[in-house]
Amino acid sequence: MNTKTILMAMTCLCAFNSLQGNAQVAGGNTLVATAIEQRRVTLRDSILNHISGAKIAAKSLQIKNFGAKNDGKTDCRAAFAKAIKKASAMKGAKIVVPAGTYYIKGPIVLASNICLELQKGATLKFAPEEKYYPIVNTSWEGTFLYNYSPLIYAYGCKNVSIIGEGTIDGNAMTTFAKWKPNQKKAQQLSRKMNHEEVPVSERKFGEGYWLRPQLVQLYNCQGITLEGVKIINSPFWCIHLLKSENIICRNLRYDAKLINNDGLDPECSRNILIEGIAFNNGDDNVAIKSGRDNDGWNAKMPSENIIIRNCHFKGLHAVVIGSEMSSGVRNVIVENCDYAGYCKRGIFIKTNPDRGGFVENVFVKNCTFGDVEDLFYVTSRYAGEGQTNHHFSTVKNIFVDGLKCNNVSAAALVLQGTEAKPVTNVSFDNIEVKNAKTGISFENVMGVNMGECSIGGKVGTPTQVTSKDKVFERNNK
Repeated sequence: MNTKTILMAMTCLCAFNSLQGNAQVAGGNTLVATAIEQRRVTLRDSILNHISGAKIAAKSLQIKNFGAKNDGKTDCRAAFAKAIKKASAMKGAKIVVPAGTYYIKGPIVLASNICLELQKGATLKFAPEEKYYPIVNTSWEGTFLYNYSPLIYAYGCKNVSIIGEGTIDGNAMTTFAKWKPNQKKAQQLSRKMNHEEVPVSERKFGEGYWLRPQLVQLYNCQGITLEGVKIINSPFWCIHLLKSENIICRNLRYDAKLINNDGLDPECSRNILIEGIAFNNGDDNVAIKSGRDNDGWNAKMPSENIIIRNCHFKGLHAVVIGSEMSSGVRNVIVENCDYAGYCKRGIFIKTNPDRGGFVENVFVKNCTFGDVEDLFYVTSRYAGEGQTNHHFSTVKNIFVDGLKCNNVSAAALVLQGTEAKPVTNVSFDNIEVKNAKTGISFENVMGVNMGECSIGGKVGTPTQVTSKDKVFERNNK
């Protein structure tokens, strides 16, 4: 954001903080709500002004002209490589993939100014064997390292897009999806290298380490559009947006229910619009991250300026911030979203004293859920980790206005800070939960403003005392 926009946003925040302190006076809550809404709209509009997505070339190439067969058996990797090379020589082109199944033994490596158009009925089906995927510079659960190439990969590119009504099939059911029980040793080693700040060039994984690759990873890219396509059978995270900016993810469709099939993982990325997406994931729908521990602190690249709107959630958690968030997360707006099925949690912000970093300026506006375990959960004690560490996270400026839910089996609203750094400056307004086991649980919080809230049903006019109450009989027992 430019300096003018930042100053305007800071002015609105100062106004909110001032009003929150005076909310006990008549009309205080109305003034608070007005200030919050003004800031949300100002921030949203300023973010949208910085998002254009990819510039898609007008010229097109037909993938079949490069030897690709849509029989689901013939290896088409060479055909895609030839088409991408030709498109690059043309300074950019759209590679059109017509209906049929294209079997690909190895990654598709994109280049600048390349658009993959998967037409209706087209499927990219990737070989499931790890031997086809060389190790590349990537990231795994917030740690930067070398690992198996994502199935679709781009590094340092501009104007990259994947569009159309076709399908990307990771085909991971029989191989990668079964790796998780074997990953613990490599997972711990990667984190040890992270904490000891081993050079990334020396963090070599791949064969024998069992770390699954992402389906799509766009790393250090600018100008990205992902629109329309369906995602299924991913080896690990579905779409990983790493150290990238100016991104549009629109009208994507998911049926990705294998282990750790996050839908979208923006990490150390900014200026992102996520809209109109139908999620159905075996893990988080949207998980916003910014690197883990030392790698996150050293990167100094927060994930910021992210709008999530008009989406349909179904899966583990709808919107998650953390736990890998050591570079920080700020300026996140979730608005006008609803549910397509069960979610364990609706909005989940998670960190712990291992992480440090910050989460600030999160707005939730007009979102609806059906059945959840927890509706809105903020914790600085995630997974019980780091309790003896001292990298406390700052969590502040969280504004929820218009949040509805039918049934909450555990807790509706949870705020868990730490004694060292309480969760601060939180506002709830227009909250409506029909049924909840626990309505509210706040620990180590400061500056919570409550507006119109109904948890467990609305209460009508109080009853009048009658003889049926048997007040004196009850008190004399």
